[in-house]
Amino acid sequence: MLVKERTKYKNLHLSMEDGIGTIMIMRASKHNAVNTETMEELRRVMFEVIANTDIKSLIITGEGTKAFVAGADIAELAELDELGAKRYSQNGQDVYAMIENCPKPVIAAINGYALGGGCELALACHMRVAVETAKFGLPEVRLGTIPGFGGTQRLTQSIGKAKTLELIMTGDMLSAREAYDLGLINHIVTSHEELIRKSREILKKIASSGPVAVAMVIKSVNEVYSTFESGYMKEVTHFGQTASTSDFHEGMKAFLEKREAKFIGK
Repeated sequence: MLVKERTKYKNLHLSMEDGIGTIMIMRASKHNAVNTETMEELRRVMFEVIANTDIKSLIITGEGTKAFVAGADIAELAELDELGAKRYSQNGQDVYAMIENCPKPVIAAINGYALGGGCELALACHMRVAVETAKFGLPEVRLGTIPGFGGTQRLTQSIGKAKTLELIMTGDMLSAREAYDLGLINHIVTSHEELIRKSREILKKIASSGPVAVAMVIKSVNEVYSTFESGYMKEVTHFGQTASTSDFHEGMKAFLEKREAKFIGK
């Protein structure tokens, strides 16, 4: 089938071929970092994907070969106060929940760095395929804040409490091999061409099954983690509270000024 393209989005691109939709985040000059505008476009495109009966499954990836999504837009984050940060966090969680609860299978095709909000986006997808050069991490503590788009919850669900605490508190990055060994990703591939090919191969195999049954599988597996709902709300609260601290503003300012942050613990 000929690829059908949609061009009504500024920061992302939706195409469809053989029943498989592909969302590409297109902010390569910003390493595909997600800002509020991009998040709203993700919300809109997910409504479109869910409503479009021609789209049976979905791939989410990033533009270029360097970054899947290398986090949130720090310049935007730096302007938030506590209330604004809570709203920002809740909005991101709502959009990523749409992806997680999509009745059509969603694969993150991770073509490079998946950090911060980008790692959280990958975690919201049902499956993850990554190139061998991909890197994963939630380094928000180095900015004086915490993951706010569900990362504290979904990473724990994926790799367990102890390793999650270590990774988030240190801000360390994982290689694709380390992520695979921890169960964070499903497959590693050697090239960007193979990345999309492998993702489509999985989705075509799923397409031979009953779509209602597939949707019920997604819903049932997500129910395993329904007790984490209050944890998501706590994450919103704590993310917002960090925005009222001196460390938050120092962390953001240091990042934008390309220097080491000097945290004072309040």
